[in-house]
Amino acid sequence: MTISSENHSSLRERRTFLFAKLQDPATQPQFWAQVADDVDWTVEGTHPLAGRYRSRDDFIGATFARLGGVLADGVKLEVTHLFVDGDTTIAELHSTSTTNEGAHFANNYCWVCRFDGEQIVEVRAYLDSMMVAYTILRNEIAAGAIEQAPIATTTG
Repeated sequence: MTISSENHSSLRERRTFLFAKLQDPATQPQFWAQVADDVDWTVEGTHPLAGRYRSRDDFIGATFARLGGVLADGVKLEVTHLFVDGDTTIAELHSTSTTNEGAHFANNYCWVCRFDGEQIVEVRAYLDSMMVAYTILRNEIAAGAIEQAPIATTTG
């Protein structure tokens, strides 16, 4: 199937407008409204947010809500690059968030998204695993949300 350049431009503009909604927590519900209730969302890596989520609500609760607890003003993602080809959109995103401690959470993300019409139905997400793990664990320990494991010592 060939997409005319006019249709491709229109599709790219709509997708650009959609992903721009991630820049501000106040506009994020408009982005989430375009994600299927039963989205298949895989977050790659070895960190507290990694896993496969079978619904929009499960994904938001396990990732955005959890990050929102350790980021002062919530999750803020800025689009740095967008590739659109038919039902596939690859979004490179950069976090402009700040942790509760005041540190920059300058994480980078790559989301490979498959659309069905105007709705996102599948995502594979890649990010800096170490930054996520360090930020979540450090801030959740500081907030008392998780208990810090004692350091093992040996006695003579």
